[in-house]
Amino acid sequence: MADLLGLSARIIDSGVADEPVNRITQELSEVAQGVAVVESFSHSIAFSTGDGLLVFDASGSATGGRVVESLRRWTPDPIHTIVYTHGHLDHVGGSPAFLADALDRGFARPSFVGQAGVVDRMARYRLTDRWNRLINERQFGWVPNTDLRIGAGQSSSTESMESMEGGSPGGGLFGDRFLPDDVAQPDVTYSDVLALQVGGIEVQLRHGKGETDDHTWAWIPRFKAICCGDFLIWNFPNAGNPQKVQRYPAEWAASLRAMAALEPELLLPAHGLPIGGAERIQSVLLDVATVLEDLVSRTVSMMNAGATLDEIVHTVRVPDEILARPYLRPLYDEPEFVVRNIWRLYGGWWDANPARLKPAPDADLAQEVASIAGSAAALAKRSEELAAAGRLDLACQLAEWAGQADPDDPSVHAARARVYMQRYKSESSLMAKGIYASAARESEAKAQHRLPAR
Repeated sequence: MADLLGLSARIIDSGVADEPVNRITQELSEVAQGVAVVESFSHSIAFSTGDGLLVFDASGSATGGRVVESLRRWTPDPIHTIVYTHGHLDHVGGSPAFLADALDRGFARPSFVGQAGVVDRMARYRLTDRWNRLINERQFGWVPNTDLRIGAGQSSSTESMESMEGGSPGGGLFGDRFLPDDVAQPDVTYSDVLALQVGGIEVQLRHGKGETDDHTWAWIPRFKAICCGDFLIWNFPNAGNPQKVQRYPAEWAASLRAMAALEPELLLPAHGLPIGGAERIQSVLLDVATVLEDLVSRTVSMMNAGATLDEIVHTVRVPDEILARPYLRPLYDEPEFVVRNIWRLYGGWWDANPARLKPAPDADLAQEVASIAGSAAALAKRSEELAAAGRLDLACQLAEWAGQADPDDPSVHAARARVYMQRYKSESSLMAKGIYASAARESEAKAQHRLPAR
């Protein structure tokens, strides 16, 4: 068993993440007597009770079986209750392995518990099945001209991020359906607060919006422990994902402050290392809450002053010294995307530029710009000059216009692919890397006279 609490203490106290903080060992480690963490693509956290195991999260479909194996090497006790912290697939997808274990051993079926929104989420996933597979393939897809998948082994903090919202390690990301039919829905749901008693352990479940609208965090008084799900992921909070539904940074911060008010001595996140020590936990929870609150406050203040989204996005920043903290590095999501989500939450989809209220088709605009420039090839050439000068933001826009103005020119798409690959390499967050690599992959396919891979 690994000394996970010792590792997290050293990293937090030193401020240096010189070892992985999101480990994917599939191994179980005890962090207190009768409390274990199985480090997976999304961890499963287990409490030994008099009536069987109380487990938080079932991991993903590709890893659930190995999580169950690790639990079985720890104890033969039946699994009594599984609490979903929220409905993302890497937290619920492994449930069939838990059901199969109960059936094989002749145990009663475990009870599944979740906030009521988990059921609604599962229905939405089935409604938007193909869309979810497309956006997750883009977010976690292949890097052009390599055997690498976005997020796989990029850094110590993104090693497990590949599956945080539905991806799975290796091979194709998804099977025939985004949400497999055999994933267990909650048997017990609640709205705001739910008290559970499993064996001799009392658990208080609390709903809080954050990365999702169906999120649960739990207070276990006996251990002075909190299972916080994805409210802490040892990365900058995933409150801005550009391809996913609305996130709630202000409510996220409020939940973190509510956790801190309980003065926990053990913090058990679903991604990243568990944390021990009341003072250390307070520091982490309040740091993350303060960063989110500051982004909300500054963004809304500029909105109230009449600023456009463009002005806000290019003004509101998080200081580099804060982003350097081991649990706040922007290696999955990043502050700029959170600012955009705050605008969407409070201001709607229009960015305050009148020309973009009812815009011309992108291809028409691109052709007009190419006509002014002389040709799509001229735009592509200038985009590479700007990229070489380090203005990748401008370079990408010109490369995009070039590709839209002349979608059948292989040389234009070759330039577009090079620009987006350079942008991919310059970015830190998995969100940005996935989208830029997808654009490069698309143009690389067109440059080689073949259809883009889907």
